Amino acid sequence: KRAIAFSPVSLLLQLILLPVYIWLFLGSEITTSVMQRELVLAFFGLIVLPLAAAFATEKWAEKREGRETILNAFGWLPVPLLALVVFSIAAAQVNVVIDSLGILPSLFAVFSAFLLIAGVLSLVLSKIFSLPTNQGRVLAFSLGSRNSFVVLPLALSLPSSFELTVVVIVFQSLVELFGMAAYIWWVPKKLYPSAI
Repeated sequence: KRAIAFSPVSLLLQLILLPVYIWLFLGSEITTSVMQRELVLAFFGLIVLPLAAAFATEKWAEKREGRETILNAFGWLPVPLLALVVFSIAAAQVNVVIDSLGILPSLFAVFSAFLLIAGVLSLVLSKIFSLPTNQGRVLAFSLGSRNSFVVLPLALSLPSSFELTVVVIVFQSLVELFGMAAYIWWVPKKLYPSAI
C-alpha cells in the first residue's frame, strides 16, 4: 500500500527533476523552449487527472454492490490504456520508427538487460538489508520500472533534430510495458517465490 501511495509522489519528483536533467544533457536553450507548456500538461495528464479519476472511481464503487470486483476490474485498465497511448504515439511517428529499425535490436537488448539487472539487483539489496519477501518484490518493480512515458510529452516537443529521442523513449516504453507483464510472473515465481 505504501508503494502504491508513493507512486504519484515519485512521478511528481520525476517531473520536478526533468528540467534539471534536460538542462544537464541538452543545455539551457532546449530547456527554456520545452519546459513551459509540456511540463504543465505532463503534470496534469500524468498525475492530477489519473489521481482524480482513481478517487472518483473508488467513491463511485463504494456505493455499488461487489465493490472489490469493480475495483479489481478497473485495476487492470492502466495496462491496456498505456499500451494504447504508446502504440498511438508509435503509429504517429511511423516514418521515424521505420528509419530507425536498425537500432531497435540494440535498444531491445539494452532495455531487456536493464530489466534483468534491476531484478537481480533488487534480490541482492534485499539480502543485504534483510528485507521481507514482499518488500523485495516492491523493490524489484520499483527498480525495473522507469516510467519513461513521463518524458514523452517533452520528447514529442523537442526540435526535429531530436526525433530519434522519441523513437528511443517510445520503444523503451513498449519494452518496459511487456517487461512489467513478465515481471508479474518472474518476480513472485522465480526471484521471490514465497511471501512472508
